[in-house]
Amino acid sequence: MSSRASILEKVKQNQPSTVSELPNLTFLGLETYDILEKYKTILKSIGGDFVEVSNYDGVIDFVKKNYATDKRMITTIPELAEIDTTDWFNDDPHSLEDVELTLVKAHFGVAENSALWVTDDILGQRVSTFIPQYLAIIVNKKDIVSTMHQAYERIGNQEYGFGTFIAGPSKTADIEQSLVLGAHGARGLTVFLME
Repeated sequence: MSSRASILEKVKQNQPSTVSELPNLTFLGLETYDILEKYKTILKSIGGDFVEVSNYDGVIDFVKKNYATDKRMITTIPELAEIDTTDWFNDDPHSLEDVELTLVKAHFGVAENSALWVTDDILGQRVSTFIPQYLAIIVNKKDIVSTMHQAYERIGNQEYGFGTFIAGPSKTADIEQSLVLGAHGARGLTVFLME
């Protein structure tokens, strides 16, 4: 008998006799706090910012007033077509290296950590949210859940090729505890909270 087979046989012989049941976590998410206020507070604390808007015109107005409109901006949202009239979805991802602002819409957000769930069907290209200088994500206020447990319940049976939670701008800290925003991704994140 090989050493591998011997080890696997010993592991097989020494399995626990009973399997413990998973704990009941149904109480999670039943907290009585204002989900939207919690989302805003957490987002601010991790370096992001938010703007409350009632429609896409509010997004367009904010972008025109607060971003360099002479630089390249891309979006996957048809209602924001005046910001980006290019067809970049099938381009080489390296061609997005000069993007100043990317605007996408999230499926939903999570209050406890201000994460936003995005998948490849709304990103255009996977790299689109990681390569720009600035990132803006639109989420409907009614689509914010309390906890990650609720978020995973929502995505547990979904089919998607790529999905990720995005929370705040890119950040990293060295051993001296010096926090740097935008070190390996977007320097800033603005979340548009839409009615």
